[in-house]
Amino acid sequence: MKEEKKITPANGYLMLFVFFLLFIGGIIALVISKNFTFLISIFMAILIAPGFIMVQPNNSRVLLLFGKYVGTIDINGFYWTNPFYTKKKISLRASNFDSERLKVNDKLGNPIMISTILVWRVKDTYKAAFDVDNFENFVRVQTDAAVRKLASMYPYDNFADEGHTEDITLRSSVNEVSEALEKEIHERLSIAGIEVLEARIGYLAYAQEIANAMLKRQQATAIVAARHKIVEGAVSMVEMALEALGKKQIIDLDEERKAAMVSNLMVILCGDKDASPVLNTGTLNQ
Repeated sequence: MKEEKKITPANGYLMLFVFFLLFIGGIIALVISKNFTFLISIFMAILIAPGFIMVQPNNSRVLLLFGKYVGTIDINGFYWTNPFYTKKKISLRASNFDSERLKVNDKLGNPIMISTILVWRVKDTYKAAFDVDNFENFVRVQTDAAVRKLASMYPYDNFADEGHTEDITLRSSVNEVSEALEKEIHERLSIAGIEVLEARIGYLAYAQEIANAMLKRQQATAIVAARHKIVEGAVSMVEMALEALGKKQIIDLDEERKAAMVSNLMVILCGDKDASPVLNTGTLNQ
């Protein structure tokens, strides 16, 4: 048998009544009649006792008879089974797994620290019990392997200055990366009958040895982008100023004076600090 087989055993309450009938009745009959034949009744009651089993909600029992798979009980309740069955408990509840922070290389070869949060549960008790040695350890090992593979498929971030313009990155493409991670883990855990409910990146950062350098690089990229916007705005403002002065004919500026005005305005608008004005008490040409 290569697949799960669900069974419904005998009612436990009915067999519990039979147990007390044989056990207590046998003891009473033995005491009254002094007939040791009633020991058979007591022995049968003792033989019945190991067959009682209680299945809680979202739990299951895998039944074996001398090494042969008999079936799985996954409906909660009180039951009685063959006393010679071996009963293995497997939880069907959803479980969380927060992996350790792994040091891996991304697609560009940069060392990063990454971990994942996985929500999973057992879907096929036969595969979980017999197709792998320890399905909980199997989940941990295969999840780590999937995270390592995923990290090598995508860069941590885009670096347009080096020509790397990947559409999907580990830092910014959260949904796409989570879907890819969930698919990869599902393929690896299906052999153990595990259903992946959710998989997402829990921690992501550059490794310590390059964290400072990458932080400075990100800051420099942000500064360059800000300066670009400032220069665009300053050029637009200078152009508007010259155009307004020309239309209103407030002052007639030659090319040299326009160049000086443009230079002064650009310094004021693009400077990091406030400009210190200098008053000219002479003529315009001095």
